[in-house]
Amino acid sequence: MDDAREPGTAGDRANAGGEPPRPAVDAPPAARPSPFAELGRFVRAALLEPVAPSPADPPDVVRRRRVVVVATLVAGAACLAWALRLAPGDPTFPAATLVLAALWAGGALVSGPLHLGRAHTRSGGSEGRGIVQSLALGALLLGVFLLGAVLVARVPLLRDPVQALLDHARYGPLALIAVVTAVNGLAEELFFRGALFAALAPGRAVVGAALASALATVASGVPLLVLAALVLGLVTGAQRRVTGGVLGPMVTHVTWSLGMLFLLPIALTAGS
Repeated sequence: MDDAREPGTAGDRANAGGEPPRPAVDAPPAARPSPFAELGRFVRAALLEPVAPSPADPPDVVRRRRVVVVATLVAGAACLAWALRLAPGDPTFPAATLVLAALWAGGALVSGPLHLGRAHTRSGGSEGRGIVQSLALGALLLGVFLLGAVLVARVPLLRDPVQALLDHARYGPLALIAVVTAVNGLAEELFFRGALFAALAPGRAVVGAALASALATVASGVPLLVLAALVLGLVTGAQRRVTGGVLGPMVTHVTWSLGMLFLLPIALTAGS
């Protein structure tokens, strides 16, 4: 007949039992992770869980790299001390810092092969370059340092050497100083997280490279610069261990250093 229904349907079974049809129940929406959980996931991906180790260097490359690294470290530390002791506004300051960048980068490239590395992606893969991740890491690090600068501004013994260092930007062409800052950040990571990191034993590379970068700044006479080099070196060293290359540390360093150049004077003024 025209109005006959197919037996065995849900509606027939419900009516046969005298019970009304039950409405479909939607699954509850998945809970969004908390900001702290997101931050923890980010830190693990950026600094704790290695994607893949860098290819091992042959013994002859390791020996050459170590000789080049030691020579470059001595020359670079001397050049850095000279550049940072120039008077603010000295026209040779940009040239001196570019010479320093050439030393770091030249030593890194001569020492042996370097690798860009790979980073974790948000989707869980491991084929990314980590540009956005490194920008975010540099911004987080910058925020921590700026909060610290507000406190440092109240201690003249610590604040005054930093102010003297920032005078190079006040009395020199700011655009040129920004370019020099970025170039030096790239060159430092090529050397410290590239060549020097690869020259050290794997279990000592993160701390060893960070200590070397901090010791290279001791002759500048700015205690907080030494501390900044150590903290930045530990963060970018952990990033180098995770990614197996220098691209992530380079982006993080440049993000942090340019942010400090433009925002540190504001933080010091706000804290004083």
